[in-house]
Order: sequence, then C-alpha cells, then structure tokens
Amino acid sequence: MRSIRAHVVSMVVAVLMAMTTSAAMAVDVTVFAAASLKEAMDDQAKQFEAATGNKVIVSYGASNALAKQIEAGAPADAFISADLDWMDYVDQRRLLMPDTRVNLLRNTLVLIAPASSKATLKIGPNFNLAGALGQEKLAMANPDSVPAGKYGKAALEKLGAWPAVEKQVARADNVRAALALVSRGEAPFGIVYSTDALSDKGVRIVDTFPADSYPRIVYPAALIATSKSAAGKPFLDFLRGTAARATWEKYGFGLAQ
Repeated sequence: MRSIRAHVVSMVVAVLMAMTTSAAMAVDVTVFAAASLKEAMDDQAKQFEAATGNKVIVSYGASNALAKQIEAGAPADAFISADLDWMDYVDQRRLLMPDTRVNLLRNTLVLIAPASSKATLKIGPNFNLAGALGQEKLAMANPDSVPAGKYGKAALEKLGAWPAVEKQVARADNVRAALALVSRGEAPFGIVYSTDALSDKGVRIVDTFPADSYPRIVYPAALIATSKSAAGKPFLDFLRGTAARATWEKYGFGLAQ
C-alpha cells in the first residue's frame, strides 16, 4: 500500500515539476501594432500562443503614436507600422534591432458609408465628394500624421477632390476611430483601409480608390533594439510563414512582395 502511495505521490510531483518547468520556459512578447491589424493580429497571436506556449501582448494604436512611445522608451519587443515612414522614424533613431526589418503586409484604400446608407459615388478624377457630403463631415484618420489619413489625403489630392473637402474632414486619432464615426452614423462617408471595412458590419464599401492615386500601402515589421524576449524573432518569423498566410488573407490583407 505504501509503495502504491509513494508511486502516486512521485507521479504528482513529476507532473507539477513539468508544469512548473513549462511555465518557466514560456516567455512574453510585446508587440506594438497598427490599429488596423487588430482582428488579424489577435487571431495570429492566439495561434502562436497555442503552438509555442508563449504569450503575445499586443498594444494597438496609430503608427505615429506607437513610434513616439517607442522613442520615449516604451517596453516593446516588436513594432508593426501601417506605413514605411513611421518605421523609418524609429529606424533613423537607431531603435530597431539590426537586420530584423521586413515588409510584412499590404492593403488598399476605400470609401465607406454606413451600412444603411443608399449613397452611391464613383471615385475618379475630380469626383464630387464635396457635393455628396453636403454640410456633413468626412471621417478620416488625421491626414497630417496617421498613415491611413496620409494615404487618404494623397488620394484625394491626386484626384483633385482635396481642396473642396479639406475643411470638412473629421480628423480621428486612428483609422479605427474614423471607422467608428461612420459605423455609428456620425459621418456619411469615411476613408479607411479595405480590411477595416471588412471588420465592421456597420459600414459598407462605396468604392475603392485607384491603386495609382496613393502610395503603395506597406506594413513593415521589426524587432526593437532593447528587446530581451526570446519569443520576438520566432513570432515575426511565424507572421511571415505559410501557416499565417491564410489568416492574413482571411482578414483581407495581402503579403508584401
């Protein structure tokens, strides 16, 4: 009887030691990611956690705000920006880990309206966006600093529509805030990424901006120079891998070539 009890006790101790060892080996990786990545990144993080036992902590926001936080010393292990400019900003301050920067994803730009709206508008040179707005607002991420807003402004300038609508722009802190203004019916039109429009049933795509009307939308990713996480590089490798590709495409993203 004593031998059986001793055997049971030894088995319990072994299991507890294995669990403790596994927990000790698991590490966290903190990722600063553009707000437009939320649903897709949440899904990727869950898959990576399930496969490795490591924990992914993602902080979402406008790329400009995240870059400034990294500059100020925020404890990030990796950064995924919605444009090249803000990754360049971090890179120029020597805050990226050498040889880890890659172009990860691409996206497209669309004009949206509330799902209940019957408005139609064809995007093209000198299209009458101002007339469609009337006295109401155009929801956009801040065109002076936030990538989605900068892309949107560039498109409207190229198409000759910016001067007429500039004063009617509702400048949101990030692209998801602009999306919410349209989804709630607080703005009749908005400019967001196609992936944002797909994420919210409260909006519909009115039309897609011509690809040659704005700079190519690229999401670069890199590790931060101060990162000590052993899971940082494996996570970035995972995001570029075959298993992750189907998830990116599920949420409307394309892989950067």
